[in-house]
Amino acid sequence: MKNLARLNHYFWKYRGRFFMGILFIALTNLGNVGAPAIVKDGVDFLEQCFKHKGDASARIELPTSIKFVYGVFGKEQTSISGSDVNVATQLSTIGLLLAFIYLLIYLVKGVFLFYQRQTIIVMSRYIEYDMKNEIYDHYQKLDMGFYKRNRTGDLMNRISEDVNRVRMYLGPAVMYTINLAVLSVFCIFFMLKENVELTLWSLSPMPFMMICIFYVSKTINRRTDKVQSQQSKLSAFIQEAMSGVRVLKAYGMEDKSQKEFAAECDTYKDRQLQLVKVDSLFMPVIVLLVGMGYILAIYVGGLKVMSGEITAGTIFLFIFYINLLTWPFAAVGWVTSLVQKAEASQARINEFLDTKPDIVNTATEGKNTAEKKIIKGEIEFRNVSFTYPDSGIRALRDVSFSVKQGQTLAIIGRTASGKSTIANLLCRMYDPTEGQIMLDGLDLKFHQLHQLRSSIGYVPQDVFLFSDSIANNIAFGEDGVKQDEIERAALAADVAHNIEEFPGRYETLLGERGINLSGGQKQRVSIARAIISHPQVLIFDDCLSAVDTETEENILNALRDLMKDKTSIIISHRISSIKHADKIIVLDHGRIAEEGTHDGLLLAKGLYATLHRKQLLEEAEGA
Repeated sequence: MKNLARLNHYFWKYRGRFFMGILFIALTNLGNVGAPAIVKDGVDFLEQCFKHKGDASARIELPTSIKFVYGVFGKEQTSISGSDVNVATQLSTIGLLLAFIYLLIYLVKGVFLFYQRQTIIVMSRYIEYDMKNEIYDHYQKLDMGFYKRNRTGDLMNRISEDVNRVRMYLGPAVMYTINLAVLSVFCIFFMLKENVELTLWSLSPMPFMMICIFYVSKTINRRTDKVQSQQSKLSAFIQEAMSGVRVLKAYGMEDKSQKEFAAECDTYKDRQLQLVKVDSLFMPVIVLLVGMGYILAIYVGGLKVMSGEITAGTIFLFIFYINLLTWPFAAVGWVTSLVQKAEASQARINEFLDTKPDIVNTATEGKNTAEKKIIKGEIEFRNVSFTYPDSGIRALRDVSFSVKQGQTLAIIGRTASGKSTIANLLCRMYDPTEGQIMLDGLDLKFHQLHQLRSSIGYVPQDVFLFSDSIANNIAFGEDGVKQDEIERAALAADVAHNIEEFPGRYETLLGERGINLSGGQKQRVSIARAIISHPQVLIFDDCLSAVDTETEENILNALRDLMKDKTSIIISHRISSIKHADKIIVLDHGRIAEEGTHDGLLLAKGLYATLHRKQLLEEAEGA
């Protein structure tokens, strides 16, 4: 239960519903134990009626519930004479009154049962809502390294399936556990009040039941954890297959993917069946032990009736009470299973909730001058080195450069030379392993994260569009954006004419990841999204790779006016995209190999000139 202890603060948060639920459970169970007492009184009364029929000297005491009803209606009668007894009359009057009282008790019990579920179960739904929000909020705080280490399907499974299993503990498991405790106390109290020895005999099988539950629960926990882990694998497999369906079809790998999925399903099925085998032991064992309680109650109770220690009604009372305890005790197995499954799921949830983000908001509100200071965009890298924590790849080695406000810096280099790493460091997706990154003369770590990232317009190499309208994708992250602003941003990104061709224009709904747009259109929509907020720093990470040279020139010309007085960083593998930059950096194996302007680097006849010459030859061959 140590993992589930983390949920205790939720019970306190919703203590009103929780304690009201306990009260309604108690009132419901008062009805449960009260109804059998009516039956006992009725059986004992009829037994006395038959026993003393015609005996004028005998006085037969009326059942307590009947005396109460008579008292309500002003009838002062507490007993009847044996000579007045007529069996048919008593069956029709006293029997009907007892039946009415019995039904009335169950009617009131039904009302309390309704409110019992409206408090405890509804509380669990509120907690489920809070948990999902807490987990999602924590997900958003975690750094990029976390998402590289964990699969999307597993993240989804923990916020959906695992939370649902925990809710079953918070609602049904808690409710039935409290119900069992309260009902057991009430039943055992009234049973002991009637006869201690008969109570001990009737409940003697219960300790054996508890022992069975104790030993089986560990197995349930272990096998539940395996089931949940395999379900996460299945979710991740399906998510990847759906996201990469184009690649699967292009390579004709549908059959291979189906076989792999079937293998994962077989593993899940085997683990689930192993869990079901253990679960299936509970009910037969519990029913067997409860049945032994019935037999002992009837046998020992019969002996005591014959010896005159108890009445026949007491046996009926015990049978009713054992019957009342049957479902709660039978539910112990189910509840234990729920608790064990919830414990395994909460352990998985805690694993992520306990993960601390590597990127934290170092700036403290009210104590840092950068918090309210408008970012201008003066950037400086001071001997920055960076090694990816997951792969151990050293992406940057002692990189130093500076960009003044309003300047355009271009970064070029071969694949895996560290270009995109610079963009990630500037957006503070990672912190440098060595060195410092300065923004407006202050270390990047001491800028408020939200302020920093909202001041940067970032167009990543891997464009991601949401399943929403084109207008909402462009206006993403900006509240109250007007339609004309969206259209101006689309025009600047040279995608307006493509949008106008769609029947729904800007209200056209995009498929998952913008699947109904071409690669170039997605890149240009992403550019429009970046510039609509008028950020002070613009980062274009090879975002024009999917457009032709003419479109690229149109976009750069349109952006040139927007980039005035803004610091711009253009990362590209094409020299045509960067030749007009104020400063160009050539990266090679994570180091700055060359630095200068387009013309100066060509005259140097180094790596930049080699790349330029190679690209000119490729363009000539393509023409």
